[in-house]
Amino acid sequence: MGDGRRAGGGERRHITGRTAVRVLTVWAVSTLTLLVLAGLLPAFELQSADGDSLTRTALTAAWAAGAFGLLTALVWPLVVRALLLVPALVLGLLVFFLNGSLLLVALWIIPDGRGAADPETAVVVAAVMSAVASATSTALAVRDDDAYRRRLYRLTGRTRPRDPASVPAPPPGTVFLQLDGVGHEALRTAVADGLMPTVAARLEAGHRLTPWRTDWSSQTGASQLGILHGSNEDVPAFRWYEKDTGRLMVSNRPASAVELQRRAVRRTGDGGLLTLDGASRGNLFSGGADQVALVLTVAARRGRRNRSRAGYFTYFADPANAVRTAGSFVNEVAREVAQSSRARLRRETPRIRRGGTYPFVRAFATVIERDVVVAAVMGDMLAGRTAVYADLVAYDEVAHHSGPRGHDTDQVLRRLDRSLALIARVAEHAPRPYRIVLLSDHGQSPGETFAGAYGLTLKDLVRAGCGLPVPRRVGRTRSGAEARDAARDALRSALHRPVETGEETERELPARPSEPVVLASGNLGLVSFPDVPHRMTKEEIDRRHPALLRTLAQHPGIGFLLVASAEHGSVVLARDGVEVPVAELTDGGPLAVFGPGAADAVRRTDGFPHVADVMVNSMYDPATGTVHAFEEQIGSHGGLGGEQARPFLLAPPELSPAVPEGGELVGAEQVHRVLRRWLRESDGPQVPLERPAATPEPGGAPEPVPPSDPPGEWAVPGADH
Repeated sequence: MGDGRRAGGGERRHITGRTAVRVLTVWAVSTLTLLVLAGLLPAFELQSADGDSLTRTALTAAWAAGAFGLLTALVWPLVVRALLLVPALVLGLLVFFLNGSLLLVALWIIPDGRGAADPETAVVVAAVMSAVASATSTALAVRDDDAYRRRLYRLTGRTRPRDPASVPAPPPGTVFLQLDGVGHEALRTAVADGLMPTVAARLEAGHRLTPWRTDWSSQTGASQLGILHGSNEDVPAFRWYEKDTGRLMVSNRPASAVELQRRAVRRTGDGGLLTLDGASRGNLFSGGADQVALVLTVAARRGRRNRSRAGYFTYFADPANAVRTAGSFVNEVAREVAQSSRARLRRETPRIRRGGTYPFVRAFATVIERDVVVAAVMGDMLAGRTAVYADLVAYDEVAHHSGPRGHDTDQVLRRLDRSLALIARVAEHAPRPYRIVLLSDHGQSPGETFAGAYGLTLKDLVRAGCGLPVPRRVGRTRSGAEARDAARDALRSALHRPVETGEETERELPARPSEPVVLASGNLGLVSFPDVPHRMTKEEIDRRHPALLRTLAQHPGIGFLLVASAEHGSVVLARDGVEVPVAELTDGGPLAVFGPGAADAVRRTDGFPHVADVMVNSMYDPATGTVHAFEEQIGSHGGLGGEQARPFLLAPPELSPAVPEGGELVGAEQVHRVLRRWLRESDGPQVPLERPAATPEPGGAPEPVPPSDPPGEWAVPGADH
């Protein structure tokens, strides 16, 4: 017993001694850094006006380094917490100013007042000091696993378990990392080109790469809702108009996201994939997790522990993290300006404008969001959480503006791979083993925008087809002139048409129709007539706007339309007068170029309560893989056509195959079932059969009790559609 206490005391003294050595070493290096900076920067002084001896100057530098270290350790976290409600973009820009202010305070409290610096110089000195101190501390911990673990716990705001050996080994946890917008083929190409060595190593180690097929709405709102909550029913696009409420739903608006999550929970009776000891990081939806950061549906919460912005505090509370991220942010803004200028000078095509606030938006997505989410995932693993789902949006954001393939996105993929490598390394120090699953929510399809190819937007074309006023520039385009002439001819014909009678005219339309609402979700367009409370039929639209459907269906930039029909239920319209009832729709005919599953995807969306009066899918060229986005995007997703509808799952070999051999994974809801099965394989049900207390969602009812699935059940593609 006494020997054990002596051994324990000796170990503690050994750890204390090593810690003291590291602290003194960091202090000494910081002091040396200050001396070097004082010699290089004229506006930074560590001597009195009359000059000091080298010994006196070194002592002053030591005072300043020690004071700055204490202030950053004690005051910095308080300042960051006070600024927690400041937008992250602003907080990132304030980092340098805050750090420089702490250095000025440190110089002010030096005895005899020998330290002085201009505010601009203080910012530079503080940034260098933080970087050097962080690098030194990391270097000292690299060869000491115990020290490295303690550093990780400190950087992620976690408390290390006191005696892990005394706790029974827990079952494996699971981390789901969503690489937003990285399609199956894009991942394979990146691996083949050597851009993602970490992913390549996993493939060589036997990890299974499985493609899956999205729903018609191939975008994060529909896919992530289905993946996390098991249902994306009635999500026809990224944005859509709901006639019954007069509401414009947009997937990345907090109020809309909250409502979508509430509907999914009510529909499935399932709180979500992460309801038991889960964490949701950087997502649109919570998945039922209590631990959240940068999650849109909880952005309005103000609870201390699960406030969405709390993830910022955990990360930015370490000044080294803050300075490194702020520096990377500035560098990314400069990189975007340089890359967009190069594309403009080289006259690259297709190309869109990338000015305004976009460089800052890109820097937020590729730097701040990435760093905060990765740090949060590291913290979750060190805390031993059971299930973590995190979304890294960097590639998706850049691909929209630069295209899915090229130098710009290659750089993003390299950095994402490094983030994955860091997470994998931290997993080795977690209190439980972790299985890391990579997946994506959709891919990206390249192509010139619809407006760039034809000189007018989808809204312009719809208005011209309705005979409504359009800008003069639209009338000068070929498409605009043809649509305007067709509308004029149709109106003349309608004036001489006899009044129709019979069942097809039983619904009276308003005498003065309102203008159509035209929305875009990548290469998927939606046209709604808000003054008509029901879903308009083809016959009703033809009576009101005789040229509209023909104008849209005949346009070379449009692949097909979906519209209800009083005679045939619903029909798909395409060029050359093609009209196919949805009930008879197959993957041939007008949908042949869109590949397998297109007919089922259209048929499912046709049954949604909030499907638009006219659903418009752009053309798709299978030879080039291109589509025409109805938004300002040269890499797009949202509809059918090409790589946008082919994301991936990459899982370790110890998990069961996503589908049986020869099977196909179809739809985000099926992916949800696969992920739930993998969680159950961790040794017991990870999605609970019952919850001790319901957690109400903002603006909604409490989450119902989630149902259980039979053990070992295979997810059969199309079973729920």
